[in-house]
Parts: sequence; structure tokens; C-alpha cells
Amino acid sequence: MEAMDAPSQSDCASVLQADRLQCGNDSVSRELCEGLGCCFSQNALARRCYYGKKLTAYCTADNNMVVAISKDITMPSLILDSVKVLGVDSNSCTSLMVETTASFIGFQFPLSCGRANEAVDASMVYEYTFVATNRVITWQSASVTRDSTMRVTVSCSFLRTGIVPLQVEVFTLPPPLPVSTMGPLTLEMRIAEGVQYSSYYADEDYPILRVLRDPVHVEVRILQRTDPSLVLILNNCWATNSPEPTNFPQWPILSDRCAFRGDNYMTGQLQVGAPSQSVPYPTHYRCFVISTFTFVDPNDQHSLGGLVFFHCSASVCVPSASETCSVNCQRKSR
Repeated sequence: MEAMDAPSQSDCASVLQADRLQCGNDSVSRELCEGLGCCFSQNALARRCYYGKKLTAYCTADNNMVVAISKDITMPSLILDSVKVLGVDSNSCTSLMVETTASFIGFQFPLSCGRANEAVDASMVYEYTFVATNRVITWQSASVTRDSTMRVTVSCSFLRTGIVPLQVEVFTLPPPLPVSTMGPLTLEMRIAEGVQYSSYYADEDYPILRVLRDPVHVEVRILQRTDPSLVLILNNCWATNSPEPTNFPQWPILSDRCAFRGDNYMTGQLQVGAPSQSVPYPTHYRCFVISTFTFVDPNDQHSLGGLVFFHCSASVCVPSASETCSVNCQRKSR
């Protein structure tokens, strides 16, 4: 990174007067100020030369390292009071100076606060790493954070025979890779009172009585999500004669996202219409109709009686170039 580049006009204009962190004294010229990679305001009465970039770093002729970091160097923004220099503090380096505003934190300290390494070209290299940690909050057995972390390494190279800096290099962490992980997903299965799916049975209405072959209108939906791109996929649905979804006997209703073809009364999957006040995100819903049945003993063919429970395994899909999230149940007959 070119650490000495002057900031853009938009960078400078975005820094409020109260948030300015001074770069050089007020008598410094525009040329010298901008040569340090800082902003210059001719009309300002104070802090005419101030930091404006997300990261400014330079080494001075009197062997000092100067680094200024904006809270906006990360997204979300840094908690500036968590930023520190590894291996350098007020105890080990009494000349360390740290200054903060609401938007910037600045460090200045002698290079002698650390140890130099000799490079291949016989120059002396001083390297320091600046880090910011995140705050983690814990409640019962769960821990969360909403903060960014940062790690920036700045190195200065000097000739062994003089004090003129050769270069300033800044090495930042690459942006993190996108993360996909398991997370909570709240779904609800409910039974509609009719084919319009406009009203639903309440908890106190169960169990619902049906004559064999009568339709049962089932709906599964995503709760507490407002992303219109999400698509609910029902992978498998099945029925049991007990509340436990893994118990047997089991009867398939949907298999591999489609109606179970081994049934002589195949489950019908319904298309959810256009967005409405009651259904703002149609892709968050899946509806299907089951013809009422009862479990029977496979040996004597007598009804087992009792209740029938429905279960589904589901996933949420986000459309992309490689995933359309569509389900095609049209299969060629053999």
C-alpha cells in the first residue's frame, strides 16, 4: 500500500471538524501536509492539517513511527479504544503518544521502542503490528459479538549509514472469506380450514377429525424473516402414528422435494400466488393437500387407530448463478 498518498477530497470533506486528528502543526504548509498523506484546510483556524485516510503511516527523519487509523477501516467500524501496538505500551515505551477523536486514533513512538532486523540490502527494518480486538458478551451458555477485528503491520526501512527512510510498507489482512454456517431457522406447520388457506386451526382445535380421503390442507412457512430472496424448500414430508418423527411406522408424503409416487392418492403441491398483505413473501410458503388415511397393521390389515402426525424436513435456498432454487417434479415415464 502506498502509505504516503494524499487522501482524496471526498475523504477530507467527510471528516468533521470535531473529529479531526491533527497531522503536523498549524504552521505546516499545504505541500508538506499533503506530502505526509494528510488533508489540508486553508481556512481552518485550528487543525488545518489533519488525517483523512482510513490508514496513514510514515516514519520521520528523527526515527519516529507515526500511524493514524480511522474507525472506518473496517465494516462494521472499529472500537478505537481496543486498538493497540503489539509489544509497545506506556511501560515499555515511555515516549509512546496516543491521541484519539471520535473517528481516529493516532500513535507516535520512537523506533527504538522495538528491535530492528537487518534486511538483505543491509538496511535496517523496524516492524510493528497494530491490532484491534472485538468485545464478546456472554449470556448463560451463549456468546456473541458485533465488532470487527483488525491486524495491520507497518514496517520502516532505513539505511545503516543514515536516518533517511527508504520506504514505508503496510500489510493488511485480506478481506475474510464469505462464511456459510448452520443457524436457527424458525418454521411453522399449520392446517388450513379450507382450500383458500385464509384461516387456520388453532391449538385448541386439535386433533382434527377427517373422513378417509377427505383433503387436509397443510402449509409450512418461514417465520421472522423479511428477505424476499429466500426460497423455502420442503425436502421430505412424512406421517407417523406418534409425535416422534423418527418412530415407525412412517408413510411418505413428499420424497426428494416431490410427491411420493408410491401412493395411490398422490399429494398435491399448490403454487402460492402473488405477494399480498397476508402473504408478503410467497416464496416463504409451501402448501400441499393430503388425502386423509389411517395406518393399518401390515399383517391383518386392521386399522391401528389413534392419531396421525405430519412432519417435514426443510431448507432455505438463496438463488444464485448456480442454484435456481426451483423444484422440477416432471419425470419421464419409462
